Amino acid sequence: MMKILYYDCFSGISGDMNLGAMIDIGVDKDYLISELAKLNVNEYSINVKKDTKNGISGTNVEVILSEETHHDHHDHHHDHHGADHHHHRNLPYIEKIINSSELNSKVKKISIEIFKKVAQAEAKVHNKPIEEVHFHEVGAVDSIVDIVGAAICFDYLNIDKVIASKVEVGRGFVKCAHGTLPVPAPATSEILENIPITSKVPFEATTPTGAAILSYFSSDFTDLKNFKIERTGYGIGKKDNEDIPNVLRVFIGESNESAISSESSHRGYMKDEIRLMECNIDDMNPENYDYVMDKLMKAGAEDVYLTPIIMKKGRPAVKLSVLYKKQYEDLIRNNIFLNTTTLGVRKIDLDRDILERKIEKVNTKFGEVSIKVSYYEDRKINFKPEYEDCKKLAIKNNVSIDEIKREVIKSYKE
Repeated sequence: MMKILYYDCFSGISGDMNLGAMIDIGVDKDYLISELAKLNVNEYSINVKKDTKNGISGTNVEVILSEETHHDHHDHHHDHHGADHHHHRNLPYIEKIINSSELNSKVKKISIEIFKKVAQAEAKVHNKPIEEVHFHEVGAVDSIVDIVGAAICFDYLNIDKVIASKVEVGRGFVKCAHGTLPVPAPATSEILENIPITSKVPFEATTPTGAAILSYFSSDFTDLKNFKIERTGYGIGKKDNEDIPNVLRVFIGESNESAISSESSHRGYMKDEIRLMECNIDDMNPENYDYVMDKLMKAGAEDVYLTPIIMKKGRPAVKLSVLYKKQYEDLIRNNIFLNTTTLGVRKIDLDRDILERKIEKVNTKFGEVSIKVSYYEDRKINFKPEYEDCKKLAIKNNVSIDEIKREVIKSYKE
C-alpha cells in the first residue's frame, strides 16, 4: 500500500493555508512550532486557531511579525543603501540559516530546494542573478516559516507520494513591492510551468510560496482522486468569496500502487510501475487510428502504439497498445470502447526502469527550443531537441526542421 497526500487546490494554495491544512490533518502544532524554533529566527510568532470559511471548519495559521520586522519591511523598499539586514536576505543567507540549524538533514534539503524554486523564478522574472534576489518581495520571515514549516510537516506525515489537483491561481491584480502585478504573479506562473491551472476566483489564490511548495512535492497533477480516504484536513485562507470557499483541502489516503523503489536512484535509473491495455482490431477504417491515438494521449496515456498482426484465418489486423498510470484507467478504457470497434480489452501490470530526464531550454538564432536531456548514474548520456518546438520554428523561419535541429545541437554544445 502507498500512503498518498492529495492537495485539492480548488481555491489555490499559499504558505499559511498549507500550514493550516497540515495541522488540520494531524501534524502536531507544538511539534511544528518547536522544530521551527531550531532556526533561531526570533522575529515572529505563530497563531494557530480553529476557524470557518463558508461553513467549512478548519485550521487557520497566521505568522505574526514582531514590530521591528514590520518596520524593516517598510524600509526594504526605500533604503537600498542602509546597513540593515535587508541586504542579506538572499538565497545564500537563507541557506546559512537553515544549514546552521538543528533541523534534520531531510528537512534542510527540502527547505533549500523549495527556496531555490522561488529564487530561480524571481531571478528569471526580474532578470537578476539568483544570488541577488531578495526575499523581501515575499516577506523573508513569512517565507522561512512557510517553507521550512512545509518541510517539517511533510517529514512528520511520512508520505510516499503527493498528488495535486489542477491549481486555482485566481485573476485580477495584486500590489507588491514592485507595483501592481497581474494575477497569477509572474513568479507564480514561472513556478507553475507544465502544471495545469484554472482561474475562477477574483483574487490572488496561489502565491509564489504556495506554488513552490506544491511543485516541489507533487509528482502528479490530476483531478481524479484514486485512493481510499483516511483523513481530510482544511487550511483556512484569508480571502472571502461567496462562490468558492477560500480553503485548501488535503486528503491522506491509501492507494494500491506501490511506491517507487527507493534503492533504484543509486542504480542511476528510476523504477516505476505502469499498466498496459491492449486490443486486437481487424474491422476498423485505418484513417480513424490517428484520431484514436490523439484522444488516448489527451486522456493521460504515456504512450500509444500500433503493431501489425495476423489473426485467425490469416486476417491482417492491428494491435492497439496503450501505456498509462493506473489512475487514468477509466478514461483510457472509455476512449477505446467509444472510439474503436473492439469488443474488449486486456490489461497487464508492468515494471519499468527509466532514465532520469530533464528539460532544458536552448536559445538559437531562430528562437528558443526545449531539449530533453537523459542521465544515467549522474552522467549526461543523451539529448534530443523537442520535435514540436523545432517544427514551429521551421515554419516561422521558413527553413527545414533538420536545419533547426543542427542549430540547436550546435548551440547546446557551445
